[in-house]
Amino acid sequence: MTSSTITPSSDSTFTSLQNPSFLQACMRQATDHTPVWLMRQAGRYLPEYRASRAVAGSFMGLATNRDYATEVTLQPLDRYPLDAAILFSDILTVPDAMGLGLSFALGEGPKFAHPVRDEAAVAKLEVPDMAKLQYVFDAVSSIRKALLQPDGRSRVPLIGFSGSPWTLACYMVEGAGSDDYRLVKTMLYSRPDLMHRMLAVNADSVAAYLNAQIDAGAQAVMIFDSWGGVLADGAFQEFSLAYTARVLAQLNRHGADGQVVPRLVFTKGGGLWLKDMGALDCEVLGLDWTVNLGAARALVGGAENGPGKALQGNIDPNVLFAQPQQIATEVARVLDSFGKPYQGTGTGPTHIFNLGHGISQYTPPEHVAALVEAVHSHSRQLRR
Repeated sequence: MTSSTITPSSDSTFTSLQNPSFLQACMRQATDHTPVWLMRQAGRYLPEYRASRAVAGSFMGLATNRDYATEVTLQPLDRYPLDAAILFSDILTVPDAMGLGLSFALGEGPKFAHPVRDEAAVAKLEVPDMAKLQYVFDAVSSIRKALLQPDGRSRVPLIGFSGSPWTLACYMVEGAGSDDYRLVKTMLYSRPDLMHRMLAVNADSVAAYLNAQIDAGAQAVMIFDSWGGVLADGAFQEFSLAYTARVLAQLNRHGADGQVVPRLVFTKGGGLWLKDMGALDCEVLGLDWTVNLGAARALVGGAENGPGKALQGNIDPNVLFAQPQQIATEVARVLDSFGKPYQGTGTGPTHIFNLGHGISQYTPPEHVAALVEAVHSHSRQLRR
């Protein structure tokens, strides 16, 4: 896994954006503040989202409808000065297109009607027809249009995403979320041949899916390895990291407009393997709240005008249940732990502020406002 990260040139100036700070930070370019967006920023903590879902009738009613998906993607941007939009969708659309029958019950997690638990089921798996996911690509194109401003530039960039091959496999075998991953790990240890077959199909499917999002207008793409951290050392490298690398190797490096498309990888619980992940062919590594940003910067952040990864994260989402003054204190602690961001004209260590995982549905919306304000104000002070 060698890095072929693109360095700044005419294809990474991002002049088509009113606020290019997120993409600039992805490419390890200097910004005047630390950009911030939140995992699950369009979601159940917002009353306007809950109202839209009630009209749509279900989560999938929102996700599969271009206009609803556009509406809810923009809701947090209309409320907060966030530096990026992320497509409203779900990480499990790919296995749904494989025919596994995805559903969401209100107040419950995702479930598959047809889990993959034996040799016959694994043998049937194949890369799905991307036409089955056209609703996602239509949403990407619609959101891009909705982000356009009168001057012809976009407000902020749009992030597309998918689950990682391993994370998809967890849901595909378990049939839902899991506390112990007993079924998927049983397959991994007892029939590693079946697991490798499933992961290869998943990786090629995810690559095709993300490339179609890029073609539709996604300006960055993120791979969520939400369950990589449940694996043992050694198993992580073999069954998660290797297949994430297989996805990255197939991704288009530029969009239809010729602009470079940064690639982000987030592994929850993956701090132990940060050095291994540093060899991935991507621009950004996302970190959960167990990792010290300064230590991560020293390990994989790189030096000035040399190779390295931009870092994303990593405040504990539960900080948002504290009062605004405490939120501001914790935001400053996270920003300070990264240290002074790069401010030169080439490339250097950069940071994108985010949560260490997705935002809780119980989060007070006004506390998110306090967090975004604290990130912008304190990060500007750090650059003085």
